[in-house]
Amino acid sequence: MPTTTDDALLEFTGLSKSFGGAQALRAVDLRVDRGQVHGLLGQNGSGKSTLLKVLAGFHDPDEGSLRVRGEDVALPLAPGAFRALGLAFVHQDLAIVPALSVTENLIVSRLAGRGRRQIRWGAENKRAAAVLDRYGLTGIEPDAPVSQLSQMQRALLAIVRAIEELRDDEHAAPLLVLDEPTAFLPRTGIESLFALVRGIVSEGGSVLFVTHDLDEVREVCDVVTVLRDGERVGTLDVGGATTEQLVELIIGHRLERQEPTSAARGTGAVLMRARGVSASVIADIDLEMRAGEVLGVTGLVGSGFDELAHVLFGSRPGTGEIEVEGRTYDVAKLQPRHLIPRGVSFVPADRATDATVQRMSITDNVTITTLDAYRSGVKLSRRRMEDKARELGEEFGVSPNRPELDMAALSGGNQQKAVLAKWLQVDPLVLLLDQPTQGVDVGAREQIFTAIRAAAERGAAVLCASADYDELASVCDRVLILARGQVVLEVAGPGLSKDDLAEKVLTSTTTTGVLRGGTPDAVITSTT
Repeated sequence: MPTTTDDALLEFTGLSKSFGGAQALRAVDLRVDRGQVHGLLGQNGSGKSTLLKVLAGFHDPDEGSLRVRGEDVALPLAPGAFRALGLAFVHQDLAIVPALSVTENLIVSRLAGRGRRQIRWGAENKRAAAVLDRYGLTGIEPDAPVSQLSQMQRALLAIVRAIEELRDDEHAAPLLVLDEPTAFLPRTGIESLFALVRGIVSEGGSVLFVTHDLDEVREVCDVVTVLRDGERVGTLDVGGATTEQLVELIIGHRLERQEPTSAARGTGAVLMRARGVSASVIADIDLEMRAGEVLGVTGLVGSGFDELAHVLFGSRPGTGEIEVEGRTYDVAKLQPRHLIPRGVSFVPADRATDATVQRMSITDNVTITTLDAYRSGVKLSRRRMEDKARELGEEFGVSPNRPELDMAALSGGNQQKAVLAKWLQVDPLVLLLDQPTQGVDVGAREQIFTAIRAAAERGAAVLCASADYDELASVCDRVLILARGQVVLEVAGPGLSKDDLAEKVLTSTTTTGVLRGGTPDAVITSTT
């Protein structure tokens, strides 16, 4: 592995960045050598995204220096200036435009940069076909709308576009930055991506690979740098590092190994049961939700944990069966209108799009689940609706508690409390939650935690899908961990902790036990 300064393609030294009083990066050093796949690891909030945004020109650093191919580069970078340095980014959102064709997506930045006005579409489509063929992307027509492509094809298209942009710039040693590119790829797509990565490295380029998946790190990376709480805590040669060493660097302490034992389960009646539930990411999920229990579901990005609640509610397509209080539903035909009358409620993560009507009043949003209570003949009693909305606002701490305002007038945390109020007022039998505290402040988190536990204490079965391990440890009785779309581990017990979950999620792709029929082959009871 190259170690001399002359071999460094990119070097950050002493990089620091703060937002208000919060220090996102503290004197971070990062070096990516030529011909190297360099992994960048760390938990959410470790500083990875901030570092990438400094490199992309979206954030101005407080301190630090940058060298690219041995030359000093002045900071801050202007947005987009990375292209002239021979760098290319592929982010999780891919930056692919579904309404445009494959060819248009491949050439959009090139055309914008050169200001061309006339386009010979025949020639461009022919060139695009050659590019697709070169990378083995068969079955994709250049003139096809990207909206018709699978998620895997879109991801590979975004990566191929980035590589081609680097080729066009004709840098002898380009650097491709991949920000969790495998999150939504099946195994065949990951193998195709890694083939592209190896091709770049074999030609003298380098790749900065951001991921949470330690199996992927071992498969494709030469070196890894780990960030924790904004600081670089280590850089290791992957070949000489164990999984335990990597996890210990990421979470900050030595792992305590425990033997699998039977987990403490809720003793209430089973209110919802899933059998063989599958969808675009998840596969063959079996689970039981019991009265009085909060069941957590988590995993790495792309594991499918955040898809499960949607499928169980019928808001996304899937297959399999669910049973609610003895009544069985075919998931392929399931719709929310089938479950809402049965006492099933759902709070999605995207509250602005999926959970509220932003231009409607708070009153209309929170009373929509109980409109029959306000009917007087053919009319609705607006006064009673507003009184109820004000009462709920006080109970759930919505601020400002002014029901006449549009929902859009509330902060994200207060919108989330209003959405919970909308569903909890009906005393749901089953409550499905997707990232319930995402983007809310500390005070709102505690209020939401209290509301979740109160629902369970009243006898509801609660499912909480979240990537926030602290949240899961605070409210859940047991947690299912998903990897590659399947349940691989169940964690339960009074000692369930944030670090405990972080360790097990990070190592979940190597776990062999898979839950089947509600009976775990791999169960860990946490006591530390």
